Amino acid sequence: MIFKRKNAKSPDDAESEALPGEAADDGTHAEVDAVAPGNEQGPFDIDDAPDHDHYIDLGALKIEPIEGMQLRLEVEEGSQRVIAAALELDGSRLQLQVFAAPKSSGLWDGIAAQIEESIGQQDGKIDRVEGRFGTELIARVPAEGPDGTQGYMVARFIGVDGGRWFLRGVIGGPATLDRAQAERLEDRFARVVVDRGDQPMPPTELIPLTMPAGAVARQEPTEGSDDGEQGLGGRPERGPEITQIG
Repeated sequence: MIFKRKNAKSPDDAESEALPGEAADDGTHAEVDAVAPGNEQGPFDIDDAPDHDHYIDLGALKIEPIEGMQLRLEVEEGSQRVIAAALELDGSRLQLQVFAAPKSSGLWDGIAAQIEESIGQQDGKIDRVEGRFGTELIARVPAEGPDGTQGYMVARFIGVDGGRWFLRGVIGGPATLDRAQAERLEDRFARVVVDRGDQPMPPTELIPLTMPAGAVARQEPTEGSDDGEQGLGGRPERGPEITQIG
């Protein structure tokens, strides 16, 4: 396993400009190639999870690898916390973040409303659709393409409330709008195991991840500046690539 690190701008120094609810798109990269068995419905709490000894252990998240998958771990520059994991598969990307949640209620309804409000402020549009994991959001924000034509930036938001945790997935790339192409990424999301731990945390607090055992670090220079995007709890954070459509 190869671990690559790039300097990432601290979320506190970033400006929120585009889609909300995503994490820094620069930082740790762990490349994984492996073969794993089929899929069951999830995601799973650690106490209810099927056998996951072969999973990649990121602390709060356990991720099942499959052939052709690459894993990027995204690191906050100031604190050096691992704040997100992004799975790259078949030319698309699924970003994962896990947050503390209250015992008595979930977070997804409130977070979905915040995303809708933020997209509306950017003259964007949100479509609520029913998907494999319940209500999902398809966000479209007006943007200018590389050739100067007007189009949209598109991202798909998935949220699942668990036992004192909330798991958010953001899909970017062709799988954003192509459900057939998204199926393998959805399978990865469904197979995620969440280990919330017993540490007291306020609701919406990001649960940091840990580096997988045996990772080898390599520093990479930062190319240009990175602008942030709005995350849970008001923290600007960056996220996965989002699809450009005309």
